[in-house]
Amino acid sequence: MSAGEGGEAEGSEGEAGLIAAPPRPREAPYLGVGAGVRPPHYAELAERGELGLDWLEATSENFMVPGGRPRRILAELRARRPVALHGVSLNVGSADPLDLAYLDELAALVARVEPAWISDHLCWTGVGGQSLHDLLPLPHCDAVVRHVAARIARVQERLGRRIAVENVSSYARFASDEMSEWEFLVAVAEAADCGILLDVNNVFVNACNHGFDAREYLAAIPPERVFQIHLAGHSLAGPLRIDTHDAPVCEEVWELFAFALARTGPVSTSIEWDDRIPPLAELESIGARARALIDSHSREKAPATGHAGRDAA
Repeated sequence: MSAGEGGEAEGSEGEAGLIAAPPRPREAPYLGVGAGVRPPHYAELAERGELGLDWLEATSENFMVPGGRPRRILAELRARRPVALHGVSLNVGSADPLDLAYLDELAALVARVEPAWISDHLCWTGVGGQSLHDLLPLPHCDAVVRHVAARIARVQERLGRRIAVENVSSYARFASDEMSEWEFLVAVAEAADCGILLDVNNVFVNACNHGFDAREYLAAIPPERVFQIHLAGHSLAGPLRIDTHDAPVCEEVWELFAFALARTGPVSTSIEWDDRIPPLAELESIGARARALIDSHSREKAPATGHAGRDAA
C-alpha cells in the first residue's frame, strides 16, 4: 500500500460522525506532549511521580557513554513513561561514509531504552572525519535527495525500524538548489520511506530568513509521514532569526502549530529548550498550552491508525 493509504482519508466521515484525521504511522502513535530531558531537570524528573508531560525526548548522544548517572536517570525515566531518542550526530547528509561505530552504539542504546521512535536531522554535521558541532543545511537538489535517501535506508536497515528526519534552520541558500525546502524534505522522506519530525519553529525561522510562506511549507507535508512535532523559541540577530532554543515559543509559531494540527490531527509534540533553561514548571505550562491546542483538534478529527510506508497492511 502506498503512502497515504491505511486509514480513513482526511475529510471522510468516521463512525462517530467526526472528520477522520490522516492515518498515524504505526511507529509513532500519539503520545501527547513531551519535553527534552536536560541535566538541570534530572533530579526533579526522577523524583516526581505526577508530571505535566506525557513523554520525554532524550538526546541520543548524551546517553551513549557507558555507565554513569545519565544512563541510570534515563532508565528510571523510561520505566515511568515513553521516551523518544533524538540524535544530533547521524551526519546523514555528509559525503563521509556512515559512521558504523556510531550506528552500533545507537543500536545498543535503542535495545536498552526501547524508544517510542528515533529521529535525527536532515543535514550534515562534519566531513573528513571532523565534526563541526552544528546542523548544517544541504543543497535542495535531486542528487542530494538520492544520496541522503540511500544513507537513511542503510540506517533504517541497521536499526531495524524506520526513523524520522527533522527539518533544520538555515541562514543561507545554495546556488545549486533545484526545489524548495519543503519539496526537498518530502522527496527525501518518500525516497527513503522514513518519517518526518516537523519542527514548526524552524519552518517559521526559515520562512522569515528566506522569504517564503510558512503555511505553504506546512501544507505540503504529508500528514501520514509526521512522526512528531517540535516547538521551540528563537532569537533575533540583526535581520536574521536564529534557532537558539533559549526563549518561549512565539505567537507566530503557535499560530503555525495550530495550522499544522488542522491538517495532521493529533501528533506527539515536544518542547525544546537547550539554553538558559527555565524551571520544569515553565515547560509544563508550555506543554499545557500545546495539549489544549491538540485537544481542540482532536474534537474535530478522530485519528485513524495506519502505516505511511510502502508495505502498509
